[in-house]
Amino acid sequence: MANSFGSLYVGASGLQSASHGLNTTANNLTNLNTEGYVREQVVYEDRNYQKIGEAAVSTQYRGLGVEVGTIVHARDIFLDKAYRSENGRHSFYDASSEAVQEVITHLQESDGQAFEAAIENFEEAFEEFAKDPSDTVNQNLVLQKASLFLARAQAVEDGFEDYQTIINSKISEKLNRINEIGKEMVKLNERIQAIEAAGVEKAMDLRDKRDLLIDELSGLARITYREDNMGVVHVELEQVEFVDEVTYHPVGNLTDRKTGFVTPYWPHLSEIVDASDPSKNYYYPIFDLTSVSAELDSDIGQVKALLMARGETWSDYRDFYDEFGNYISADTYQKGVANSVMMNSEAELDTLVHQMVVEINNLFSPLTDVASLYENVNITKATYVDYKGETIEVDDMSKLRVLDEANCPLGADLEMPPRELFVRSACDRYTQTTVTFTVDDGNGTTHEEQKTFYVYNEEDISDANTCYTLKNLTINEELVKQESYLPHLKFANNTSAVDYNLGIGISKIWNSQNFNLNPSDTTPCGYNDFYVKWIGEIANTGNVYKTTAKSLEGTKEEIEFSRQGVIGVSSDEELTTMIKFQSAYNAASRYINVVNEMIEHLITSLGHV
Repeated sequence: MANSFGSLYVGASGLQSASHGLNTTANNLTNLNTEGYVREQVVYEDRNYQKIGEAAVSTQYRGLGVEVGTIVHARDIFLDKAYRSENGRHSFYDASSEAVQEVITHLQESDGQAFEAAIENFEEAFEEFAKDPSDTVNQNLVLQKASLFLARAQAVEDGFEDYQTIINSKISEKLNRINEIGKEMVKLNERIQAIEAAGVEKAMDLRDKRDLLIDELSGLARITYREDNMGVVHVELEQVEFVDEVTYHPVGNLTDRKTGFVTPYWPHLSEIVDASDPSKNYYYPIFDLTSVSAELDSDIGQVKALLMARGETWSDYRDFYDEFGNYISADTYQKGVANSVMMNSEAELDTLVHQMVVEINNLFSPLTDVASLYENVNITKATYVDYKGETIEVDDMSKLRVLDEANCPLGADLEMPPRELFVRSACDRYTQTTVTFTVDDGNGTTHEEQKTFYVYNEEDISDANTCYTLKNLTINEELVKQESYLPHLKFANNTSAVDYNLGIGISKIWNSQNFNLNPSDTTPCGYNDFYVKWIGEIANTGNVYKTTAKSLEGTKEEIEFSRQGVIGVSSDEELTTMIKFQSAYNAASRYINVVNEMIEHLITSLGHV
């Protein structure tokens, strides 16, 4: 009798186990389309055996049925790590590729017309001007095309800066999302730890949410993570602890007052003395943008790619020079502005405009140095007052440049100095001032001489107002009002004549091969070839990023496919499993019915004895 009732318990255990299997399978099917859900699987084990006696050969045991040993949270940690690594790399190159494509879009289409056309039209206008510089039609054409070229160049630059602002907004959003992820992970860690502390159950839904957050975080920045024996996940972001067992360290945003660009930093590792004055503080940067490469395993994360693409600030031709006004080396360039596709594009565009503007202005209003004017005079010092009202002393006469009055063309009004075509908005081309020379007589004595010059106001790399940059350029308003004031006449012996040499000089500008895109460019080109060379350089960079991103996307998808084979829910597979558990449930039910009938028969039979 005892064995019969024991058989009922065995059948009941099968019924309960099949019921757990059905519930688990139903849960999988319910979450078929739930993002981040991981398939659950029931693992069965034997219940305890009871010793029923000793036989001649061996001890006899009686089984008590089956029970649910655990419900497995099916994950493959190796596939997870591989996916997150490739996800971070793909995000880096995909964001970089998008930035390059935006640059190409701005260059190929500006107000419905390609920027290249503006360069070509400007050249054609000068070709017509060279044929007859005195023709007011040709003069007006030069002014029109110069204005159009400058407007289109400034429109492209504005487009670059607008996109930098868009990138900056994306960076802010991503950094805020990183903080949100950190905050959510701390809460999930606490809840998982509380649920699993007793060792009775697993917080599987919460673990799914946490794993999904780690997946997302891996695409934003370079991370490493580990789970301790309490079920708490620790995360390092860019090799600094981000999430621990009790809290997370939020990412800070340092905003530049001039550009509005944000720079991420670690507040808990920084020294903030005066929040109102950033110059007094030390901000510990999160991302090292000076050493990003596949070899260093640092080309990971969308935020890093966005920071590199945006750059630190707006850029112009001055970024190709050091603080002393010297052209930087190729190595310095590669480690600096070249890393930012937006800053590099802005600097290269401004370099084109700067060099073109300076050469054209120097034709219409030529310069010479004092050393050339006084070749046989030993001048030891020159003193004058500049446009700022400051007294300047010069001991190298080759560096003191003035208007070449003997060889300069003039406008129809024959006024000096001749007008430049492009002007700096906050700095005139010349300052008419008296220069005092200290002359060495050669016998141990010196004397002073004075002469009035149109002293050229040199460009100062440290002062943007003195430089011919796109932000600082306009067409000379005097020429716009009266095109005949454009220098085109040669005046000598109280008579004037058309200066056809001016046209020859202009042709030399457009046909010369002396333009370099950047400090790494070793093959000079002409202005005609600039656009093709520029687009080619950007396209090559974009193609590298795009090809790499596409390759990494394929790798990521392959890993994700393999990962989904482990964690994903297949409706066909789950339905098959459900039929299996349903059959097991029915079998256990029939088994119980048979045992029940046997017990009933025994009890009935005993009642008649």
